[in-house]
Amino acid sequence: MTTIWSAADDTDTRPALPPDHRHDIVVVGAGLTGLVTALLLAEAGRDVAVLEGRRIGDGTTGLTTGKVSLLQSTRAGRIAERCSLGALRTYLEANRAGQRWLLDFCATHGVDVQHRDAITYAQTPAAGEDVRAEFELTRAAGLPTEYVPALDTPFPFHGGVRLADQAQLDPRALLRALAAALDTRGVPVYEFTRVRGVGWEPRGDHLVHTDRADLRAGAVVLATGTPILDRGGFFARVTAQRSYLSAFRVAEALPPQMLISADSPTRSLRTVPHAGGELLLVGGNGHEVGRAEDTAALVTDLVDWTRLHFPTAEPLASWSAQDYSPVGELPYAGPLLPGSDRLLLATGYSKWGLTNGVAAAHVLAGRLTGTAPSWAEVFTTWQPPDLSTLASAASANAAVAQHLTLGWLNGLRTDGQVRPGEGCGRVHRQGLRPVATSTVDGVTTSVSAVCPHLYGLVRWNSAEKSWDCPLHGSRFAPDGSVLEGPATEPLGR
Repeated sequence: MTTIWSAADDTDTRPALPPDHRHDIVVVGAGLTGLVTALLLAEAGRDVAVLEGRRIGDGTTGLTTGKVSLLQSTRAGRIAERCSLGALRTYLEANRAGQRWLLDFCATHGVDVQHRDAITYAQTPAAGEDVRAEFELTRAAGLPTEYVPALDTPFPFHGGVRLADQAQLDPRALLRALAAALDTRGVPVYEFTRVRGVGWEPRGDHLVHTDRADLRAGAVVLATGTPILDRGGFFARVTAQRSYLSAFRVAEALPPQMLISADSPTRSLRTVPHAGGELLLVGGNGHEVGRAEDTAALVTDLVDWTRLHFPTAEPLASWSAQDYSPVGELPYAGPLLPGSDRLLLATGYSKWGLTNGVAAAHVLAGRLTGTAPSWAEVFTTWQPPDLSTLASAASANAAVAQHLTLGWLNGLRTDGQVRPGEGCGRVHRQGLRPVATSTVDGVTTSVSAVCPHLYGLVRWNSAEKSWDCPLHGSRFAPDGSVLEGPATEPLGR
């Protein structure tokens, strides 16, 4: 699967980490949160470096829809219900600050931005109440939203809430600009350097263990989607979500707004500037990682829906992205363990990372420079949980236990006599060992089916030709190499 954002990407790679280096602060992850955090720290005069397991833009930021909006589907309703209206106001204040910083950066660094109205709409009459509630809550929280009873769209529209003058952009162009800004300040960004763990060095530094070399650091920031360290148990405090996107060339008139449905299956739409005319980008059909029976069918469904409502739609590219939703609705940015700002993390943006990620970066940099923003409390990583959060965490981890048990039962049930067909994979038994075998581009490869994180059995992702763990969202290429954490080690051969 290939994103349309890749077409504009450069081919220059950055070097891997050399041996025997030390930095005051090391940021792990070169997505939006990591690069903005590093830039803020560099602007404050701190010695900082960035480590990236693959390449800049290969993670969630480079695969997003590129919407920069304060109207975020029905997030306002969920936050107000789970937390409070006051928490929602603070959350929106943080996102407004993140949006403002991001658009200012784009304006001064030549990143093209298109300003569009954002609309959350109901696909069915039953979802009309959710949209009306979102309108009322966003107004109460200070957003100048409007209720839209009808809109001329080729797909069903049963009311919506609109927020004017939001933005959309090419996320990879944004990441390239951030990396260039770091270059001008002499901040190294090391690609193809996967962090395996973080320990202690005798002189008091952190010792960052990578697959290239060890690196000493005074403080470490984990900007890796879900934290790659199990300390603090954040892998159990978020759920990993996978969603799909397709780009189309369309002859019909395209909606000028950014739209997203309030009800499922999600349909998210925006236009994309293109040399041959605007393209249509449609996203949706999200699910928890490793828990969908047929991911290829979800991509097909997205294409079929688009062709139904835009008959001339010609698919140009399809891809997917991974996001993390917090069990308590509010995102996290702060200490991995209570009481220490020398090991920090950020996660849990619920698919709205272009505003949340920048806000989180300001929280992280603020904790390291003593200048945390006034709204930082909404990103707190440690506070007494309420009953609803405990219930959500219990439900999420009960599902993890169920998938762990069923995975092992099914994985030890069948032997491996049948070679998978092209593009297929299957988990089977070899003696008493669960093995994952796939055939991709004519090459059949067998690896251990046991995820090295917490020993769940992986499942085949037919859309992306990957092995996905249904426990906490780790993903692996057919040869077992790591695509997404929290796993830091590959599947065994």
